[in-house]
Amino acid sequence: MSLSHSLEPLRVSGNRIVRSSDQAPVLLRGVNRSGLEYGSPESPGSLAKAGITAEEIAAIAGEWGANIIRLPFNQSWALKREAYDPAGYLKALDFVIECAAGHGAYTLLDLQWLDAVTPRGHFADGSRNFIAPLPNDDSIELWRQLAARYAGEPAVLYDLFNEPHDPLPDDPLASGLVTCDDWHAWARPMIAAIRSVCADALIFISGTNWGYDLTGCPLPGETNLVYATHVYPNKGDQWDQSFGNLAATQPVFAAEWGGEDQDLEWGRRLAAYFEARNIGWTAWSWSDWPRVTQVNGQPTPFGALVKAALSSRSDS
Repeated sequence: MSLSHSLEPLRVSGNRIVRSSDQAPVLLRGVNRSGLEYGSPESPGSLAKAGITAEEIAAIAGEWGANIIRLPFNQSWALKREAYDPAGYLKALDFVIECAAGHGAYTLLDLQWLDAVTPRGHFADGSRNFIAPLPNDDSIELWRQLAARYAGEPAVLYDLFNEPHDPLPDDPLASGLVTCDDWHAWARPMIAAIRSVCADALIFISGTNWGYDLTGCPLPGETNLVYATHVYPNKGDQWDQSFGNLAATQPVFAAEWGGEDQDLEWGRRLAAYFEARNIGWTAWSWSDWPRVTQVNGQPTPFGALVKAALSSRSDS
């Protein structure tokens, strides 16, 4: 398999992501293309259900200027196991990876949902939550399988688990707070599973509190890691304490950030904050609330902010 076209391998040096060949810094900025976490592989297939096309990927990486696409996916559909072959679903991941790489963009595979049938409580607006507080044993095997599939593909980057968080009050399957130590007890074997197959993989690890809080997040003894925060208006403005200070010593990446029309000034301040600290990012989301595109494909007001930031991107 050769999906990466001419993209160079990336690694960590100090607090920056760099090209392996010459150590030149690379600032990754793009968008999330959600949909595959709930786009089941049955006919007409995950790509069709998510509405993902080659033309759309070309717009993201070409017209918008993204050099990374974060791709949320579903563990249950990606994991090979007895009586289930994920080949069709994995081809959907391959499609995005190759299309993005052909336009010079990396793909960050994001373990977003464990499955699409197990509600993990309800949000305040009554909508069901499918994001588990922590991964499970299958997550370790999943990353081993995916690392084997994409070994030798520098276009593929690995986001271990979307948003470690305290269970929602009505989550019937979990109880107790999720600490950094709880999360790291899962993160380490998942990292080891990837490294056992792909020793130089660039791995992203989220903070706690729905990904936001990177306090105490660095993992001693681990290398080639990027620490990923998720920043939304409801989290407040304690950016220095939650993730910004860490960027002085470790590579920090905002895997999710976004807002609505009333959040434009907040978004401008956050984009400038990222820029000043060499924090890369992928805005949320091309296709789900809060959206950066309208149904007709034109930018939302917040999307126009994101697109302008991408158009001014330099790799270093």
